[in-house]
Amino acid sequence: MHIGIIGGGIIGLSSAYYLNRAGHQVTIIDKSDLLDGCSFGNAGMVVPSHIFPLAAPGMIAKGIRWMFNARSPFYVRPRLSGELLKWGWEFYRHANKSHVSKSIPALKELSLYSKACYQNWVNELPFDFGYHERGLLMLFQTRETEHEETEAATIANDYGVEARILSPEEVQQLEPDVKVTVRGGVYFPGDAHLTPQVLVKQLVSHLKAKGVTFVPDTTVTNFYVEGKKIKSIVTSNENFEFDEVILATGSWSGEVASRLKLTLPMQAGKGYSFTLSDVEKNIRIPSIFLEARVAVTPMGNTLRFGGTMEITGVDHRISMNRVKGIVDSIPRYYPDMKVPMPEVKQVWHGLRPCSPDGLPYIGRSQKIKNLIFATGHAMMGLSLGPGTGRIVADLVSGKHPEIKMQPFDPERYS
Repeated sequence: MHIGIIGGGIIGLSSAYYLNRAGHQVTIIDKSDLLDGCSFGNAGMVVPSHIFPLAAPGMIAKGIRWMFNARSPFYVRPRLSGELLKWGWEFYRHANKSHVSKSIPALKELSLYSKACYQNWVNELPFDFGYHERGLLMLFQTRETEHEETEAATIANDYGVEARILSPEEVQQLEPDVKVTVRGGVYFPGDAHLTPQVLVKQLVSHLKAKGVTFVPDTTVTNFYVEGKKIKSIVTSNENFEFDEVILATGSWSGEVASRLKLTLPMQAGKGYSFTLSDVEKNIRIPSIFLEARVAVTPMGNTLRFGGTMEITGVDHRISMNRVKGIVDSIPRYYPDMKVPMPEVKQVWHGLRPCSPDGLPYIGRSQKIKNLIFATGHAMMGLSLGPGTGRIVADLVSGKHPEIKMQPFDPERYS
């Protein structure tokens, strides 16, 4: 079949990889030039440890507290928006223990499935994308965070995700080259990391060589629907007809879905990163500064810092106050690292697609027969990309996916 994928981030590329391998003709349409999407500058973490949805108890209280600090890790820009109000209400409705307990098994299963795909990619793809399984360190400095993270580690172990609670000395033993100042940490040995910009760039080249067609700088403006099927896609350049359509447009998915008269609650969560080059004494294991919500990832001899979650709509302005919050946190955890404030041109930003319940939208539409959703992965897009792509290919080929799909029902808000 001829498959049209709207969106050329890691989800769209992963879907194209598995669809192409299954023998389908694939065309990817993207509004950008495919050179700097949300998959490029992220932290590069593959994290089966992240089994808790964004909508969880305590997040609303933290969010309100953080909102009044210009350098805090979280911010919701107040604005008159019906979509934001509906999204916020659904987030509030799902931020409870019952939702978390239902979500954990689903996120764990999808995460481990996707990690297994990455392990296969190491052997299947003809290029090195810097994949390493060194785990993840969650670092904390306060008694409150220690209590929260110890509790989270206990739950993770109960669900079969190994988590080791470490003393400051044990943390330091894992990082012999860099001084670490913490109250303690939790180590997840099952996590991994990679170099995202290398993966995405090389995957695009690989897919082109395999016959996948790319249509960049092209915006989808409308759809012609007949008999509950998408007959054609209208774009800023030309019209396209496909047997199946995959919606993988990230933060724009709600807007695109509305053109099909479908409800897909989505808010863009803006994040920032910057990367240090030629780091002489680098960390060995990726880490997250829990109080600051900053992710730190070694990529060869470079070191990437990323963080913040700004619910500001589709907005590409860079808040250097938020970036300063990231910079200021570094010497608190790594006291020997003197990192200067980067210039605006050195700061990367991306828009993460956030569903209100913290679960992605993956699955076939019940209202439009030839439409499949693959979006809403928030900060987990890179981590869950290959697994999502393989599920998409199974759905197109009429196979039952290997994981339970009900929690990710894309029309659960319809």
